[in-house]
Amino acid sequence: MSSASLTWRDGQLFRGGEPHRILSGAVHYFRIHPDQWEDRLRRLAAMGANTVDTYVAWNFHERTEGEFDFTGWRDVARFIRIAGAIGLDVFVRPSPYICAEWSNGGIPFWLAGRVRALRTSDAGFLAAVDAWYDALIPQLEPLQAVHGGPIRLIQVENEYGSYGSDASYLAHLRDGLRARGLVEMLTTADGTTADMVRNGSVGGSMGTFTFGTGVALAQQLRRDGQHLMCSELWGGWFDHWGEQHHVRSAESMIGTVSELLDAGGSVSVYMAHGGTNFGLWAGANHDGVIQPTVTSYDSDAPIGEDGTLNAKFHALRAAFAPYHSAPLPDVPEDPEHQPAASVPLVPTASLLEVVRAQLVVATAPQPLSYEQLGAEDGIVAYSADVQFEADAELTLLELRDRATIFLDDERLGTIEHDGEQSLALPTAGGAGRLTIVVESLGRINYGPLTGEHKGILGGVLIGRRFQHGWEHRMLPRDVAPTQAGDVAPVPAGTDGLATASVTVSRPLDAWIAVPGSAKGMVWLNGFLLGRYWERGPQVTLYAPGPLWREGDNEIVVLDTDRLGATVEIREAPDYGPREEFVGS
Repeated sequence: MSSASLTWRDGQLFRGGEPHRILSGAVHYFRIHPDQWEDRLRRLAAMGANTVDTYVAWNFHERTEGEFDFTGWRDVARFIRIAGAIGLDVFVRPSPYICAEWSNGGIPFWLAGRVRALRTSDAGFLAAVDAWYDALIPQLEPLQAVHGGPIRLIQVENEYGSYGSDASYLAHLRDGLRARGLVEMLTTADGTTADMVRNGSVGGSMGTFTFGTGVALAQQLRRDGQHLMCSELWGGWFDHWGEQHHVRSAESMIGTVSELLDAGGSVSVYMAHGGTNFGLWAGANHDGVIQPTVTSYDSDAPIGEDGTLNAKFHALRAAFAPYHSAPLPDVPEDPEHQPAASVPLVPTASLLEVVRAQLVVATAPQPLSYEQLGAEDGIVAYSADVQFEADAELTLLELRDRATIFLDDERLGTIEHDGEQSLALPTAGGAGRLTIVVESLGRINYGPLTGEHKGILGGVLIGRRFQHGWEHRMLPRDVAPTQAGDVAPVPAGTDGLATASVTVSRPLDAWIAVPGSAKGMVWLNGFLLGRYWERGPQVTLYAPGPLWREGDNEIVVLDTDRLGATVEIREAPDYGPREEFVGS
């Protein structure tokens, strides 16, 4: 077997036998339009990085079981080749679990719907992982440094020590990577506690750390003469809906980076360029209540969501420059943007009309979960004919995550997963067609609830009895809904579907806002940019230049609560009120 190009000995790292320091930044191909991969990687090189690290999001490539996609946006091998051509080494982190504030931590929803013991040596889970590795590793193996490629580090799992203790599972992953031809240096990554390091380590790999501050702790926990490396130094942080926008000052970030470098360590800044949770790929946390992540993954990174460079970029460039024997590449200019504009948002159908236009995909006595329906995310509608007595209450048992309820054509209200689970039906009693429009707010990506199912999981009560006899409809995955046939005019300020047309002279980056709209999704020329929510903090959605076209462009908005009157094109992002934050 060929030898790895990176090795460690007595706390020192060697590259091709020469002392070496990894100066890396995280850039995720799946969060960047592929036409912009090269630009972002060149900005990383100009920052002084000699390495790029990227996760590989399993569920991004195998959305349907057994159907693997490594083309277009999913061509991870092309991303790696571009990095190598620029002169960057590559640190690849190939799942099965990545966290990354990504839906389900990267684990496919269909697997979470079938296997309870995720991230263990459960036979069903390992069989799916093995099939995934059989598809993925041939994409990576030829691109290793031993074959002249840029891949020099490969991570086994991710922060496993904070999740589980199945040593045979980690050994299975390590052996699976090696058996499929990956010979470069293996690593693990864990937080700075003895318990995390003990349970997240596996023989034959170099342990690394993840922290915002914690160099001294990492030095104490480093094992067996291994090189000191922080594989995720949190220079910023992500945001949840309903919180403030988290930032970290350049002075705070560079203080930890400098401390690590002065201690002889290597670093990967997380994130160097955060990018965007396009579509419905944003995950969620759960800390007593569900905490869905916003669409932007800017993370207050040195290279902004649109490639704009900030004070952190220049601080890192100055810190990294002394470790290079040649001058760094010139600093790129910031990108151009579409000029500001405001256009009317024209309602075309109500939410209920959009739902009714979808085909019935299943009928069942009890409501089916998203996983049973094959729904990856988005919106599922449950309908049943109901009768109820005076003063009856409707209760949703184990709702995941948010429901809008209609009786015939009347909107009764909204229920959220972590709030009150009941609402009153019309006081006089009666009968009608009950429709419950459920939205998944994001699949949990970290902790013991990773893999939690979505939908109405425990049934629907009217009073004390179950309501049976449900039809199920789903909005198509990623695709902007359309309304077939004639519909009644949609009153201003109500929920529903709307369109806007924007004419541009050049396809440039832009930011889209929907002032007055409450909660929904935005498509640009058929591409789902992501979600917005008036509870903030994020106000604008990033719309990359490659998604625009010269001339007319169509924007589609689907709002579950209230449509505003306009769509705005802005020249700068608005991430909302700011809060200084340093991850532990």
